[in-house]
Amino acid sequence: MSAAALLIIDVQQGLDNPAYGERNNPQAEANMARLLTHWRMHGWPVLHVRHDSVEPDSPLRPELPGNAIKPEVLPLAGEPLFTKNVNSAFIGTDLEAHMRKTGVEQLVVVGLTTDHCVSTSVRMAANLGFDVILVGDGTATFERTAPDGTHISAEQMHRANLASLHGEFCQVRSTDEMLIKK
Repeated sequence: MSAAALLIIDVQQGLDNPAYGERNNPQAEANMARLLTHWRMHGWPVLHVRHDSVEPDSPLRPELPGNAIKPEVLPLAGEPLFTKNVNSAFIGTDLEAHMRKTGVEQLVVVGLTTDHCVSTSVRMAANLGFDVILVGDGTATFERTAPDGTHISAEQMHRANLASLHGEFCQVRSTDEMLIKK
């Protein structure tokens, strides 16, 4: 797994906005930070993605403080930062070209949110032929309302998305499993 890169998706201050509602996994950022420290200690590649929203009401617009990456996972000099304005980290970015150029064959993915940008990016990475590990406790999401009005808790959304991705687009692992393996 020497060609594995840690991909950190959309861990931005604006996603702390209470308007998003209940969020699961309050330890997600701490788990991301543990993995990031481990990756850096070994000199393995780290890739960052930031969502630069074009939606008028989004706290992730580039000119707003919510666009900033959270301190736990701030990029260091030399760690590429790819900016996007859609759900997939591969659309409108040079992420795929960078990975192919640098020999990255496997992604270990963490970030926000499980059911939007993380899921979309994991699916696309797998469809592009990359081996993907999604760190389930290194991601989180928010509660939702189904089209029929049914409330779906953040934990239900998270678990359903992990179940949908696992075995089809990626292998879902925990932070502890990744720290033992690596």
